[in-house]
Amino acid sequence: MNIPSSTVLAGSTWTANASAITVLIDLAWQSSPPPHYVIDRLSFQLLYHIDLIIISAFALIFLFRFPRLLARFWSISEIFGGLFLHHQSLRTRRRVQFNGEWGPNHRDLSTDNSHNRGYVPRSARRVSEKGSSVAPSYPTHVRPYPVFLRHVAQRLRRRITPGISVGNLITMVLYFSVLLYPGFYRANPFEAFDRYGWISISQYPFALAMTGKNNVLGALLGMGYEKLNFMHRLIGRIVVLSANIHALGYLYQWTMLGIIKTSVKTRMAFWGIIALICLDCLYFFSTSFWRNKAYRVFLSTHVLSMVILIPSTILHKFGTAPYVYATLGLLLFDHFFRLLRSRWTTAIIRPLPELGITHIAIPKVNAGWRAGQHVRLRVLSSGMGLLGWTEVHPFTIASIPNGAEGVVLMCKKAGDWTERLYDLAKSGGYHKGRGGGDHDPMKVKVWVEGPYGGTGHMMFASFSAAVFIVGGSGITFGLSMAQDLIRKDLEGHSRVKVIELIWCVQDPASLVPLLPIFTSMIQQSVFTPLRISIFYTRAPTGQFPFSEEFFRSTTLTLSPGRPKISKIIEGAISKTVSLGSEEFKERGRISGLGIGVCGPEEMVEGVFEEVEKVDPTRRDQVGGIEIHEETFGW
Repeated sequence: MNIPSSTVLAGSTWTANASAITVLIDLAWQSSPPPHYVIDRLSFQLLYHIDLIIISAFALIFLFRFPRLLARFWSISEIFGGLFLHHQSLRTRRRVQFNGEWGPNHRDLSTDNSHNRGYVPRSARRVSEKGSSVAPSYPTHVRPYPVFLRHVAQRLRRRITPGISVGNLITMVLYFSVLLYPGFYRANPFEAFDRYGWISISQYPFALAMTGKNNVLGALLGMGYEKLNFMHRLIGRIVVLSANIHALGYLYQWTMLGIIKTSVKTRMAFWGIIALICLDCLYFFSTSFWRNKAYRVFLSTHVLSMVILIPSTILHKFGTAPYVYATLGLLLFDHFFRLLRSRWTTAIIRPLPELGITHIAIPKVNAGWRAGQHVRLRVLSSGMGLLGWTEVHPFTIASIPNGAEGVVLMCKKAGDWTERLYDLAKSGGYHKGRGGGDHDPMKVKVWVEGPYGGTGHMMFASFSAAVFIVGGSGITFGLSMAQDLIRKDLEGHSRVKVIELIWCVQDPASLVPLLPIFTSMIQQSVFTPLRISIFYTRAPTGQFPFSEEFFRSTTLTLSPGRPKISKIIEGAISKTVSLGSEEFKERGRISGLGIGVCGPEEMVEGVFEEVEKVDPTRRDQVGGIEIHEETFGW
């Protein structure tokens, strides 16, 4: 077919003109791109630098806490302990040698000699496995802040609401202010809807980093994931709020232009709506009502929403890939280490009726945690119901490593799952071979994950005095911490010279099942005497479980009413100061009072209030006061 030369010339001219127009468009785009593109590119770059500022702020906090991190890793066991649960062969070795008339049972509940000022069992000495004397090696005590910042730190610790201090509030306000800036910088909030979409997506990684069980950020800062949960909730609200502003802005604009029906059918809008629904579900089902009343609903909706949210976000806008991949990487890292830190084994459960608690012992897991840490437990038994195996609950470890019972947990009846576990423990078969009608212990398969949490960079063994105030099932925290200090003291690895354990219960009969443990702890506290005070708030039903002559010393006391926290703190300070420099000559200067509190929010708040009232002079005399809290609830 012959084509006229004029047609060929015209086509060549048109192609040349089209190429020229394309080049001009590209140049115009680069010199003055469309407003939508400018805002999109500016938003990405702006939020990228805002995130760098946030990361830098966390880095500064880490540098501020770095000396305590170094002090905490003063021994190999501190570096690798508290990471992975495992089993090791039990070793019974002698730590103390007694001479003369004294023996390993030199202290009982009928004498106050152990609490005389300056009491030191001169016949006792620390020995190695070969019987040679052991030179003590004490951990370095590092203050959480310089002395000249004491007044500032004291004001920052003041509580505004349960669980939220002035310092927490300031942190949240600063974080919100930093993200408020990009919401208005060179953008009209009623027109630049993309900016708020970028704000929402840029916070995905931070929201996940604040709640992951295997939290690298928390480990560096010396804070468990549960201590960072207030920031997770704040960032989560920012994510949801920004996403809704972004979506509602576009819906309003499309409605005014009359193109909403065609716009919502596009790929970008469809997946954006899916992502928005997931975010709103995450927020709605994470409110306190669902966490406390239907935790399984809260957990399942969180998992399902996250599974859908991640791909829908990147399908909504491919440019969000860096943030989505970062979030996905943190998520996979967390779950990978959850599997590495999980053990499937057999547990022995038995009921403690006096406490309304299920005693759980896992003998095959007897090492790998620090005092004060907790594990997440899943019971794999048909006795827990059809879906009982799907529930995971956290419990503080009540024992210390290298014990015969292994991991010991005490689960209080406080809901359907815990009541089923208690009933399952009671269903152990009757064993006629034992006098008194005992029950054979029930054995169940469990999935135990952890350990998590703990006291972080705060080492109680580096203080001169330690006071533990616990309520109800919070005794698990108090037991593990007190036993840990006693063992470290026997090994010469503790500076503590005053140890007090205060336990608040409802019924005095609660003391009965734990009395052997308390007695053993008192007898083992050779160099640093332990004092245990139990307070009960209800009149005993039936016959009083103890004789009038049972409590004849200050070593173990049982009293009605609630403890006077101010009196307890002042007593610990006075006892520590009264020991004098001579008593602390071996262990260094007086290095402060460490207080551990575990129980309901009212108890925790009460302890903080009383510590705030301590006279500054008394604080200086004891070397400062520091609190570690563990609060019941989700």
